[in-house]
Amino acid sequence: MIRINLLPHREEKRKAKRQQFYALIGLISVLAGLIVFVGYSLISGWVASQEEKNAFLKKEIAVLDKQIDQIKELKEKTQALLARKQIIESLQRDRAEAVRLLNELAKQTPEGIYLRSVKQDGQKIALGGYAQSNTRVSALMRNIEASPWLEKPQLIEIKSASLANRRVYEFSLNASIKRTPSQDVQKPAALKPAESAKDKK
Repeated sequence: MIRINLLPHREEKRKAKRQQFYALIGLISVLAGLIVFVGYSLISGWVASQEEKNAFLKKEIAVLDKQIDQIKELKEKTQALLARKQIIESLQRDRAEAVRLLNELAKQTPEGIYLRSVKQDGQKIALGGYAQSNTRVSALMRNIEASPWLEKPQLIEIKSASLANRRVYEFSLNASIKRTPSQDVQKPAALKPAESAKDKK
């Protein structure tokens, strides 16, 4: 009977399998290392690119912040200039309005009326003076009502008084100045010269 010893063959087969296993492990390790390296490189590249983008955005944000500050400063200057312009326009309007008011009062005050006070508060004016008779005060109020610049005459008080040993009527009345947008700013040169109250009948 022939006996064959298979132990060396089995041992070689096991050895070959171990070598294949070690080679496979080595190959897997190399591939894993390569994958990790490639992944790390990609991630590093992405991080670096994002950092560059962040740095660029920060720079642009700083530029925009500076521009915003300049815009705010320009807005403040613009508002200050507009406020000055409004003040100047208001002064011009008030100056022209005062001249126009005196001119209109001179034209609308009938003979026999002597104004002793004229006070203006915005569009409201308060007149005080003396009249030779009640009818003169009524005529003044009618003239104010018909005036293109004055309106809403309102008699506050009228009473008998003595002036230079003469009997007169002391009165006070209120009226309003008519204003339109086109008349807000006018030059005094555009106004007609005042007519003397003595020439009016």
